[in-house]
This record gives sequence, structure tokens and C-alpha cells, in this order.
Amino acid sequence: MSKFKAWIAAARLRTLPLSVSGIIVGSSLYNNPVVYPYLKLEDLVFNLSARVPFYKTTLFWLAILTTLGLQILSNFANDYGDGVKGTDNEDRVGPMRAIQSGALTDRAMKRGIIITAVLTLVVAIVLIYTAFGKDNFGYSLLFFVLGIASIIAAIKYTVGNSAYGYRGLGDVFVFIFFGLVSVVGCFFLYTKQLSALVFLPAVSIGLLSTAVLNLNNMRDYHSDKKAAKNTLVVKLGLAKAKIYHLSIILIAMSSMLLFLGLTYQRISDLLFLLAYIPLAFHLKKVYTTKNAALLDPELKKVALSTFLLAILFSLGQIL
Repeated sequence: MSKFKAWIAAARLRTLPLSVSGIIVGSSLYNNPVVYPYLKLEDLVFNLSARVPFYKTTLFWLAILTTLGLQILSNFANDYGDGVKGTDNEDRVGPMRAIQSGALTDRAMKRGIIITAVLTLVVAIVLIYTAFGKDNFGYSLLFFVLGIASIIAAIKYTVGNSAYGYRGLGDVFVFIFFGLVSVVGCFFLYTKQLSALVFLPAVSIGLLSTAVLNLNNMRDYHSDKKAAKNTLVVKLGLAKAKIYHLSIILIAMSSMLLFLGLTYQRISDLLFLLAYIPLAFHLKKVYTTKNAALLDPELKKVALSTFLLAILFSLGQIL
């Protein structure tokens, strides 16, 4: 494998659609008059009857770039942390990692982590300045701190002696950063306001993202337990982890349904329900599968179903 292909593999491109789902949902809520009923002056300049579509804004694309940077950073750090700790070994069920395979050295991966972190921070600073300019120092400082916290969280999942992924806290951080920070934070970048309604889709995206991590940890249960990587699945055991998994997906689906009930305006608002079809098949698959190692293909299904949900939901907000 060439170095270029090794870096592409380490970036784990299949995880990227999931990472931007929260940005898509949070940005699209800016166009929902029930959630955000206040038109801004700059919107009125361009269109007297509607807001500027979120996908045409600089904010949206800067937020996408920032999130992609954080996800790739997390993937590099995960490869490095599990690689140097020996967690990635012959017992692992999933695809072989870059350090594990010898395609990249731990020193090279460490450099990649530093470069990715710096580039991501630069893009995040541009995003913050674009959103708040010079006149909202308090908001700028808050989001700068959130950006630093996101970078630290991306790295510390598996890196270092205090890696929180080894203490069963990965699910909490994924829910917070992929759900609440991603959706609610992105909505705030547009509106400079909070709405209680925004937290419902944020909970949904956060829990579905957590479900992907839980699937990964269920698949790796035996190798993680042997390597003393005490994920929540290792702490709960497979039987309880399966119940936990089914529960968080059902809560995620219910949260989005509650949002629909509170904000329904037109038939296009129902579009996201199509994403419930593959999720329903997934629930059945998890319930009936006895061998957790066979759940590996389900990671992609849940990640893509979450991305589909985000796309359909956003279409419902702008059509």
C-alpha cells in the first residue's frame, strides 16, 4: 500500500457522512419559521419572503470543513492511540488500521494528528469570525473554547493514559459533540439565538451517532476486553449493550417524531421518515444477531441511514 492510500485509509472516509449529519440538520433549522421566526436584515435584502437557503451560505461550508477536520483528526488519533497501546491486534474483527498494518509509523501518524489539528483550528477560527465578526467577542470566545474542546476530545478518545474511550465515556462525548454541539451550535451560528425545539433533532442525531460507536464497540467486544479497553459495551456486557443499542435508536427516532409533531407545516416535513425504513431493518438485525462480530456491516448502514435522515430532514425544511 502506498503512503497516500495509507493516509486515505486512516482517514476512514466511510465515517465522514455521519460526521456532517449534525451540521446539515442544524443549518437547515435556520430555514424553519416555527423554530426560528425572526428574519434578519441581511435576509430581507436578498429575499423578502424567505431566508437565504443554508447550503448557499459560507457558514455552512466552513462548518462542514471544520467538522470533517475534527472527524479525520479523531480517526487519526484513534489509529494512533489503539496502535501504540496494542489494542489493534490480530484479535480485532474490523478492517486493519494503518499503524497496525505497518503502512504508517506511529511517528508519522503523530505528525498527521498535529497538522490536522492545526488546520482544523484555523478553519474553525475563520468560521467563528464569519459568524460573529468583531462585535460579538463573548460568542466568539465561547465557540473558540468549544473548538479547542472538540479538538482535545477528538484526540483524547484513545490517546494518552487518561483516554476516555478506555473508561467507557466515549458514548457521552459522541452524543455531546456530534449531537448537541453540532446541531445546536450550528443553529446558533446562524441565528445568535437558542430554541428548545432545536434540541429534539440534536438528541436524535447525537443518539444515532452514539449507536454507530456502540456497534463498533459491540463488534470489538472480545478484543477490547482482552486489551483492557473498557468501553461501555465491555462494562455492560453484550446482552445489556444490545438492549442499550435498541433503546437509543428508538429514543432517537421518537425525538425526531416529537419535533415533527410540534413543528409540522407541510407534507415535505415527512420526508425524513423514509430513513426510518433502513433503521427498522437494522433494529431487527441487531435483535436477531447472536454473534456481535457479524454486526460489522451494520456500522455503515446506521451511519448512512443517519446521513440520509439529515439530507431528507433538511430538504423538508427548505422545500
